[in-house]
Amino acid sequence: MAEGHRTWTEEQIDTVLGRFADGFSHQRRSPLLHSPAEYGLAHEDVSFPSRDGVPLEGWFIPAPGSNKLVIANHPMGFTRSGMPTHLEPWHSEWAASGNGFEVDFVPDYVILHGAGYNVLAYDLRNHGLSGAANGGITSSGIFEARDVAGSVAYARSHPELRDMTIGLFSRCLGAGSTFAAMKQFPEVFEPVRCLVAPQPVTARVIVERRLEAIGLGDRIDDFEQRIVQRTGIGFAARNVREWAGHVSVPTYLYQVRDDVLTHPSDVQAMFDNIPVWEKTLHWIEGTTARWDGYLEFQRRPEPMLDWFTKYMV
Repeated sequence: MAEGHRTWTEEQIDTVLGRFADGFSHQRRSPLLHSPAEYGLAHEDVSFPSRDGVPLEGWFIPAPGSNKLVIANHPMGFTRSGMPTHLEPWHSEWAASGNGFEVDFVPDYVILHGAGYNVLAYDLRNHGLSGAANGGITSSGIFEARDVAGSVAYARSHPELRDMTIGLFSRCLGAGSTFAAMKQFPEVFEPVRCLVAPQPVTARVIVERRLEAIGLGDRIDDFEQRIVQRTGIGFAARNVREWAGHVSVPTYLYQVRDDVLTHPSDVQAMFDNIPVWEKTLHWIEGTTARWDGYLEFQRRPEPMLDWFTKYMV
């Protein structure tokens, strides 16, 4: 397809860009195929409001006797339970980039629970079972920041959670949304001790990489115009790198170095812009699949657990 794109007509290119823009602007909801119950974990289905009142759905997994809480969210197009990329139509959308395998996030919660943490895992707006909002668009963190702020506010207001020490486990879109929330609502994060943030990404970078993969890398401006027509939000406003400059807690980032869907310079720029001394950037080697980065915690959790242990005191 990449080699043959020069033979495409403008009408064909317009169709491809239009379909991609539709999918990027309004994410197809993934189902929750897994549950903590599959792994023998007691849990409670919970619902709480975002900062602007959007109902968010989640799981609370208690660790009796523990006063420590990890709040977890997810990447774009995923849910708190992961992404069924081994099934259609998700497989066809992602297999060409080497990401045609399933991501199940529940083992992450098993590990956190086993390490003595209570876990609150939730779906961002327009994802999973959470409410629809803002016309159903994804905003790369602008509106989703309200969900992050709402999750922390819920923990601080809940009679059983309000005195717990809080750490955040914010993945991809969830990470960018956390950066944005720290800019928009800095006061909310005073009780948060640390952040573990796998694979934050800038919208323009991941779109460029996906367009390059199909031979349309030179049509990024055309694509942005379509995004603006569908959402009213261009790439410049989706500035995760700038938002990183408002991160206020010790932060551990990790990223697949050779991820075909981004450039190492993107997450490096975010890391460099985080204005705290207590920060680490870990590169995952030996793969080009972005999904391997999402599975890194359950494969090699020790560095992240060490980060939570160090700062959640």
